[in-house]
Amino acid sequence: MDSHTLALGALVFVPFLFLMLLRINATLVFLSLCLGSVLMQFVAPEAGQFLSIFSAHGADVSRLTTNNIKLGLLLLPVVLTAVFMIRTVRGGKLALNVIPAAGVGLLGALLAVPLLPPGLAHTIMSNPLWSQLTKMQVMIVGVTTLLCLLVLWLQRPQAGSQKHGKRGKHSD
Repeated sequence: MDSHTLALGALVFVPFLFLMLLRINATLVFLSLCLGSVLMQFVAPEAGQFLSIFSAHGADVSRLTTNNIKLGLLLLPVVLTAVFMIRTVRGGKLALNVIPAAGVGLLGALLAVPLLPPGLAHTIMSNPLWSQLTKMQVMIVGVTTLLCLLVLWLQRPQAGSQKHGKRGKHSD
């Protein structure tokens, strides 16, 4: 196994292990990754133009800066959500965290690899595993999104599940 296969594997499995071991709500992290993708798409071009005003270097630096900005916008919501959601998954709900955590690793790799330095990105993208991963991207996004929505809907508070000790002024 070559080092680029290991790099791709690490991009997928490290987030998965991180989310599972720290019992982080992977559903919210997956949705934060989707938000980061939206930020990357819509905010990065203007942010790159704004920063290019302050750059005294040529186009190569602005391209690198644009990819760095995109990567930052992609990962910032993910990192913040992960930090705030440490130890929020308890007991039997950890099993419901497996597929969203895998989705975070897989989608994160799909979104982040093209933003890596060109040489590294090219070698990872020329790997046969990358080709298989990109062929499965629709299934990865679709299945993970549906499961994340289902998990969110299942977490909805049930009617009448308020604490019995708290009563309003007009309770009988």
